[in-house]
Amino acid sequence: MPSNSPASLKSVRSQRCGPLTGCIDAPGDKSISHRSLIFGGLASGVTRITGLLESGDVLDTAKAMTALGATVEHTGTGNWSVTSKDGKLCNPHAPLDFGNSGTGVRLVMGACAGAGVSAQFIGDQSLSSRPMARVITPLGLMGTKLEANRNRLPISMTASKLNAIKYASPVASAQVKSAILLAALGAEGETVVTEAQSTRDHTERMLALFGVKIDVSRNDRGLTARLVGPQTLSACEIAVPGDPSSAAFAVVAALITPGSKIQINGVMDNPARTGLYTTLKEMGADLVLKPGVMKAGEKTIDITAQYSALSGITVPAERAASMIDEYPVLGVAAAFARGQTAMLGLDELKAKESDRLAGTADMLRGNGVIVDVNENSLAVHGSDGAPAAGGGIVQTRHDHRLAMSGFVLGLRCTDPVTIDDASMIATSYPNFFDHMATLGAPMESV
Repeated sequence: MPSNSPASLKSVRSQRCGPLTGCIDAPGDKSISHRSLIFGGLASGVTRITGLLESGDVLDTAKAMTALGATVEHTGTGNWSVTSKDGKLCNPHAPLDFGNSGTGVRLVMGACAGAGVSAQFIGDQSLSSRPMARVITPLGLMGTKLEANRNRLPISMTASKLNAIKYASPVASAQVKSAILLAALGAEGETVVTEAQSTRDHTERMLALFGVKIDVSRNDRGLTARLVGPQTLSACEIAVPGDPSSAAFAVVAALITPGSKIQINGVMDNPARTGLYTTLKEMGADLVLKPGVMKAGEKTIDITAQYSALSGITVPAERAASMIDEYPVLGVAAAFARGQTAMLGLDELKAKESDRLAGTADMLRGNGVIVDVNENSLAVHGSDGAPAAGGGIVQTRHDHRLAMSGFVLGLRCTDPVTIDDASMIATSYPNFFDHMATLGAPMESV
């Protein structure tokens, strides 16, 4: 593994640099990559995938689908094929280890429930601390037999007959919705999932690509998805679009670094994922979005971002679901804006790889940025374009997005910013440091 690969690094340092320039292709979307492997394992025939994100999280899902009986083959950089046994999964011989991936474990739990599989699900220390009741409860209502450790991993599932349910999700989580819909593929009758706040809809879009009949409706009260089971999937070809959450780091880096102008190609343009870009434009960001091609049922865009004088705004709570992974790096952008940026409705941040609300506040405070944090909100007092003090150590808490956000913060600080552990960046963006170096922001290993 190359020396600048995140998985081979521990502590790294970020410091002020010159203008960022150049062009990169956005890394493959993590959400689409997980689903491509899982749906391919449930589909009859051969599913061919291009542009798959070959990150730690996604590779753990590939291993899980192999353990469940699918033939998963790597045919070239970003190119994979998945072949199932007549669209059926089998009981694995050992626990399914999902490492750090909440998306992988929750979606595969739903797929296994629908496929009538008995399995045990495990993960690393961080994943084992994350809430699983949000998936255990609806799957249990459908008839799945589950044993859990205080609603945490490890979880044991025993094959059982499933019934359709009507479920109003109490949390804004696409993982919950997706787990239910995947289980519904093997349930008798119509399963209905409703959300008060619409979350990312990749599962609904991709199920349709795989031949599943699913009805989705939206109104001012949220989203309703209906699926009548049982249904089977048919293999198809998937081109994975670029990840808007990963592209956010280079975009914000350019916006806060004087003289910068960069381009990122092939970024997925899904309204459920682009809340950050809406927010940045409201703050005065100079962003040009050029329409691209369709991939995996999703529109794409090429983004040009250049240094901008940002102004603080209030980010409404109802936007949280469309940018839940981007609040740490939004906090970095806000640190250099004029005035205060208030971010509301951040309850779900506390249920991610770490308590991202506290982690974002600590990252900023530790490097001289004034912040106010409450139970579900964060206010960042900007510097009006002036550099932050820096000099702090970012405690990443085994959270890849805090690590990358801390690196971006250091690009506009007087003193270097140290990232205590960069290794987990490989779970979502293995080429992060290569891409940043290409744009002119090299990292220093400590």
